Amino acid sequence: MTVITLKKLMPARRYLFPLSCRISTLSIATVSLLVLSACGHDAHPNEAQDSATTTEQSVAEQNIKEIEENIRNSYARLAAKHSDICPKLLQKNVDDETIVRTAEIMVYDYCEYYLYPDVGQSIDVDINTDKIETMLVVPSVYNFANGPYEVTSYDKHIIRLNYIGVKYKPKRLEYDLTMVIKD
Repeated sequence: MTVITLKKLMPARRYLFPLSCRISTLSIATVSLLVLSACGHDAHPNEAQDSATTTEQSVAEQNIKEIEENIRNSYARLAAKHSDICPKLLQKNVDDETIVRTAEIMVYDYCEYYLYPDVGQSIDVDINTDKIETMLVVPSVYNFANGPYEVTSYDKHIIRLNYIGVKYKPKRLEYDLTMVIKD
């Protein structure tokens, strides 16, 4: 009886396995290329897919911007309850066209107020000190020293109060703000 050990078969397999593996890999690659070319598969994506992807990305970016804006507005709404936190969201009462903020405190070099007026309304800002400049910075730049601003679009309006005093600004500058919004 002849006993064949595994060691005797290994050298023969060592040479045959890599060769058969190379042949099968080469044949699979060739067949797959032939199948892809026969089916008419393009290597480049369609323009419709590109535009759909671009549209999805722009919608996602818009959603992110809206969420960030909502967070800023929520923070500004809460800050409106405090006199020394900026930015602040201001909302006028239905039956009153004047918003009065007394004993406001400017901690930094400027403070911003957010407002959502209707188209056709006019905004006038008055402040009790000449050390602070009142400017509309969004949606356009306007200096309230020139008089009331006429609202032309329903957008978020940002009114910035800048310290323009000659001396260094005190750590806590107190001021009173009166904003008139007329229809």
